[in-house]
Amino acid sequence: MSLGVIEWNSIVEALLFASGDEGLSLKQLMTVLELEEQEVMDILGELSSSYKEKKRGIDLVEVAGHYQLTTKKIHSSYIKKLVESPVNSSLSQAALETLAIVAYRQPITRAEIEEVRGVKTERPLQTLVSKILIKEVGRAEGTGRAILYGTTREFLEYFGLKSIKELPPLPEKTDDEFEQEEADLFFEKFNETLEELK
Repeated sequence: MSLGVIEWNSIVEALLFASGDEGLSLKQLMTVLELEEQEVMDILGELSSSYKEKKRGIDLVEVAGHYQLTTKKIHSSYIKKLVESPVNSSLSQAALETLAIVAYRQPITRAEIEEVRGVKTERPLQTLVSKILIKEVGRAEGTGRAILYGTTREFLEYFGLKSIKELPPLPEKTDDEFEQEEADLFFEKFNETLEELK
């Protein structure tokens, strides 16, 4: 460990932030940092302690063998206000496209969403999770056991659906056309819903 404690803490914090709600396993951190297990554990311990000692709004937690940054429960009332703010105030087209793909293809992993969209999807996913429009619904089989995403009850309520089966049907298309069509159709439906709510 040639770098100082503060530098390592900063690097790990950046890595965990970039990994979003999927987090990073101990093995992943060891590989990226090129450090031994105990060294990484020491850094995680230091980082966790710094969040507890200082009045910080985030915390470091371990969930299913993956380390991730989360907001502190003590601030939940403020986060709830943010989540309950009008969805149309901050959903980008990227988030809408991502939401459409999740809605029609759930359960689906981030990698599968990115394959459809052709671009990175960390930010849109974080936005949708924070708005409680999508959530983790399980883990995929295989290496890494990626998070599977699905829509929430709040998603159904917002769009006035009794179940996911009430989503508008999509016309028969080729795979490439289907992928673009599902995003476009849902985006159009989303805007129609917003107009009705005004």
